[in-house]
Amino acid sequence: MCGIAGIVHLDGRAADETLAKRMADAIAHRGPDGEGTFADGPVAFSHRRLAILDLTDAGRQPMSTDDGDLTVIHNGEIYNFAELRSHLQGAGRRFHSRTDTEVILQSYAAWGEQSLERFNGMFAFALWDRRNRRVMVARDRYGVKPLYWWTDGSTVLFASEIKALLASRLVRRAVSVGALNEYFTFQNIFTDRTLFEGIRLLPAGCKLILEPGSGRQPRIERWWDFAFTSDGSVTDQAELTERVADTFRDSVARQLVSDVEVGSYLSGGMDSSSIASIASRHLPRLSTFTAGFDMSSASGLEITFDERVDAEATASLLKTDHYEVVLHAGDMEHVLPELVWHLEDLRVGQCYPNYYAARLASKFVKVVLSGSGGDELFGGYPWRYYRNENAATKDAFLAGYYNSWQRLVHDDDKAKLFRPNVQAGLGDESSFDAFRSVFDGWDQPVTTPEARVEASLYFELKTFLHGLLLVEDKVSMAHSLETRVPFLDNALVDLALTIPTRFKTPTTPTLPRPDENTAGKKLLYESQSSEGKAILRQAMAAVLPPNVSGRPKQGFSAPDASWFRGESVDYLNRLLRDPDAAIYEFLEPRFVASVLDQHCSGKANRRLLIWSLLSFEWWCRSFLNDDAAPAR
Repeated sequence: MCGIAGIVHLDGRAADETLAKRMADAIAHRGPDGEGTFADGPVAFSHRRLAILDLTDAGRQPMSTDDGDLTVIHNGEIYNFAELRSHLQGAGRRFHSRTDTEVILQSYAAWGEQSLERFNGMFAFALWDRRNRRVMVARDRYGVKPLYWWTDGSTVLFASEIKALLASRLVRRAVSVGALNEYFTFQNIFTDRTLFEGIRLLPAGCKLILEPGSGRQPRIERWWDFAFTSDGSVTDQAELTERVADTFRDSVARQLVSDVEVGSYLSGGMDSSSIASIASRHLPRLSTFTAGFDMSSASGLEITFDERVDAEATASLLKTDHYEVVLHAGDMEHVLPELVWHLEDLRVGQCYPNYYAARLASKFVKVVLSGSGGDELFGGYPWRYYRNENAATKDAFLAGYYNSWQRLVHDDDKAKLFRPNVQAGLGDESSFDAFRSVFDGWDQPVTTPEARVEASLYFELKTFLHGLLLVEDKVSMAHSLETRVPFLDNALVDLALTIPTRFKTPTTPTLPRPDENTAGKKLLYESQSSEGKAILRQAMAAVLPPNVSGRPKQGFSAPDASWFRGESVDYLNRLLRDPDAAIYEFLEPRFVASVLDQHCSGKANRRLLIWSLLSFEWWCRSFLNDDAAPAR
């Protein structure tokens, strides 16, 4: 796990190694253990190292082959590097380190760009092929590791974080109104845009090809996508359950490879508990970490949000070294400026608890395991899959499904939300177009309940999960902590994509269908139904005792709906009712005031939108000036 940055001059000019270093220095928190630079004609690379494998100088980057024809900078982990290395050595390839980075180099030398398909891991890397005058920048299948890029037509900059691109001083700071529209529709950005005009995110499972001196512009090529291949022929549920359990065990074990200590997050739920259970069998005295909440001012379903008791019980069962942090209402206010500075690319919902949990874990380990991905692969959100079950065509399905994913501000209210300058900048652009584009790679019919569930899972894997992964990367790397996601091991994902939906979640709609703003919606749903992730629950019964594997799904959330009406209300008013707030260059103050009034009066739960308004305010303060820095 590291930070990478690079410059490629498409017109063939010599690249500035000093500039590349300045870019990487802006993300030094991603790699405090070492640094390195490289320049060769139109290409300059820089790297910040977080040493996880081969802690010696042999693992330094940038790393080149003996003949100097190939040079790479890499962020992430290739979990099957030992098997690939053994195969390559058998074919006569020589190695000088025990790193997965050198395996990337030698794999490319042996198999070219097809080597991407052999990697089981999370990665973002750039590789300079000097002989063929070609740079390949690639991102892993699922988008666990981020990669941002910018071009003015003659120069391309890329980096693990946007701050590195801004540090070049070549990028103009401006808001992308199209991305802003997406964000305030979905609380996410579904296209490859970011809130920064001109800065793009390389999509997951894609590679960026740059050919300096050729006259060709950058091009993006997809090398992998989710493909559901269940044909309904699987009938032996017991056999399939055993396969899931065995593959899961192997996936967790594979992701324990490390030359530093590995720990695990541990909530009260099944996913993280299952990971910790397997990890504790391989590692002596596993360290586990939980964030809990002060519930003294919580109300309604939110009073159940503190999972510390369940986490402690599981930790006792597994005999782990268990650590906790307890969050209070004021902790959000304290950390938000620093958090937004590290997030930079705003996505999904309240994540400050994750930031505190990562800070806790970083005091004890350099690598931590996370339970992300299980819900999206195995159907953990059943209340979201049946909102348009009567659609007869793909267009009808998309239209209805789009309605349910307008999480923050509905299209009907956009004229009230945005200032005239934003509306003029949007023109005829629609957030529905961004929504529809997610399904460009989906060529299956949606005329059966099973197909609609699979289409929903495809959508959430590419959008909701992707947003969660980006946030998890930023909050962990802010503390020089590597987060791994065993549910996104290739073998487990490949298996999950073949499992018929009837084994994951029923195809018959089940009520209730809570709104996404509803606090405790998972508990509300599962108080009336235990459906969702059925086969995973059955498989994990072989790993965990029934009182853990059968626990209802619960998200990692603070009682913000209560806090926004109580202890945090003065903070909200101070920031968001200030007529000079930075967001009012783009948003209408009257609309924001109405949102606060609705929430504080109890007429509506607008916690998701309030969080996004707070985040955007700190984003504007931090980034829309020439000397971007954490705002205070």
